[in-house]
Amino acid sequence: MIEPTVTMPPTRVHRPPPRRSVRPPREAVRFPVLAVVFVCAACGLVYELELVALASYLIGDSVTQASVVLSVMVFAMGVGSLLAKRLRCHAAVGFGLVEAGLALIGGCSAMVLYASFAWLGESRYVLVAFSLAIGVLIGAEIPLLMSLIQRAGRSGGPGSPADAPSAAGRTGRPTSLGEQDDAAGTVADLFAADYVGALVGGLAFPFLLLPWLGQLTGALVTGAVNAVAGGGLVLWVFRRDLTRRSRALLVAVNVGVLAVLATATVLVDDFEQAARRAVYGERVRVAVHTDLQEVVVTGDREEPPDLFLDGRLRVAGQDEYRYHEALVHPAMNGRHARVLIVGGGDGMAAREALRYAGVRSVTVVELDPGVVRLARTDPALAALNAQAFRDPRVHVVYADAFRWLRGAADRLQEQYDVVISDLPDPGITPSTKLYSEEFYGLVARVLTASGRFAVHAGSATDRPRTYWTVDATLRAAGFATRPYSASGRTPGFAAGPDRADRTGGTVRGPGDWGFLLAVRGGRPPEFGLAPDAPRLRSLGAGTLESAARRAERTRGGAAPPPSTLVHPRYGA
Repeated sequence: MIEPTVTMPPTRVHRPPPRRSVRPPREAVRFPVLAVVFVCAACGLVYELELVALASYLIGDSVTQASVVLSVMVFAMGVGSLLAKRLRCHAAVGFGLVEAGLALIGGCSAMVLYASFAWLGESRYVLVAFSLAIGVLIGAEIPLLMSLIQRAGRSGGPGSPADAPSAAGRTGRPTSLGEQDDAAGTVADLFAADYVGALVGGLAFPFLLLPWLGQLTGALVTGAVNAVAGGGLVLWVFRRDLTRRSRALLVAVNVGVLAVLATATVLVDDFEQAARRAVYGERVRVAVHTDLQEVVVTGDREEPPDLFLDGRLRVAGQDEYRYHEALVHPAMNGRHARVLIVGGGDGMAAREALRYAGVRSVTVVELDPGVVRLARTDPALAALNAQAFRDPRVHVVYADAFRWLRGAADRLQEQYDVVISDLPDPGITPSTKLYSEEFYGLVARVLTASGRFAVHAGSATDRPRTYWTVDATLRAAGFATRPYSASGRTPGFAAGPDRADRTGGTVRGPGDWGFLLAVRGGRPPEFGLAPDAPRLRSLGAGTLESAARRAERTRGGAAPPPSTLVHPRYGA
């Protein structure tokens, strides 16, 4: 017998609701992320500016160094953005490692760059390598943070698994307009925080870090801040995105980075002293950082000192008299009651001018008060400049010479009989504006009708185009010129193994100084010494004639164009 089939009602299976972890709302995630973006952007720009500043100091030609650092770093940021795609599935741990690496590389970059210059003698390749590495890591930051914020938005907060599909992925539903607008707003917020952070970092570097901490310590402290901000964000806000192993890895890496940076900060003074000895030799007598540059005095107690400004030999004590006698005394052939010296903070040019009894006043316009202070107080330098700054006829003005001359014509009751330009080589970029046609036009306004203008114009034999560009610029400003040169250890080249062998007593660099004597008008000045000239060790009538012939032999064919503020024509 076949029994009828009995249909039973379906039994409903009751499943417990899925457990949901308590996650902070998306806005609670966005704020700490934007704060970290702000901090990291500030740190990134500090690394960039620190590389530019230190490279300009070590290598020279700040325009070239800034161009190299900026172009390489921007290119590397694009590379970093592409490489960040491979870390999107592990965005949290990836961002933590990127920030730790950026903190270590950026924080130590100044020390390594300085070490390569001091002990290897070459820092250009190291500069490019650091620019590339820092740029790659900075470029990876925003894409990884975007991944973390979007993931937090899909799940209601951080903590969802890395491979959790979105609602659109599960249902095939296209992304809504509201979600697109929200993503666009997230991008806008990230970039706004990034740009504002860059502004703060750019202002903090010259006004806070450099004056208070210096380049080396400032970079190390910036790296520590970078590590704490990046590691703290991942290990706290996105801690649920990390496995136990990845969390331990990030803790160990960040602790290691902070330990390295802290150790380097403690040892930075010893490192700087050792590097300075490698650059300048064992005979460093004084080393100070002024508000504008590093000033180093070297030499034994029983011999004349050498003066270095930002790593460049400015005064060679053994034969500086050749330079300063050639610069000053040909310009004193005529009325010389009032003398203006542009630059000359070491006091050597003032010493030579004060040797004339007819000099009533000497005005020295110097940008860095620290140089004058050292030249006045250091026993060796004060003895070398014959206590020039203690002479009551000397008046020192601490100002930018270009800006001071712009207003000097209206303030001065009397014009100057002699103007002496005792400036660094025109190939060194910060001084380029003081070798421009506009600057020489300002000099002409404060010079008497018969006044003479003496200009140090770099090496005539080793850099003839630069030398004759100064000549062409003076002529364009309405001066007639008389070129001449003098032999000796040329100031203006960088110290260090790649430029000068200080311990071996040999110098790789230009072997002469080039000068130009100029007067207003079209007739070249009379070239000779004044009747009341003091007894000189390196100049005489025959010496001046040979000096003029030596400079003329370097003249090329067509005259180079003049240099102006908007079109500088001097090389490095």
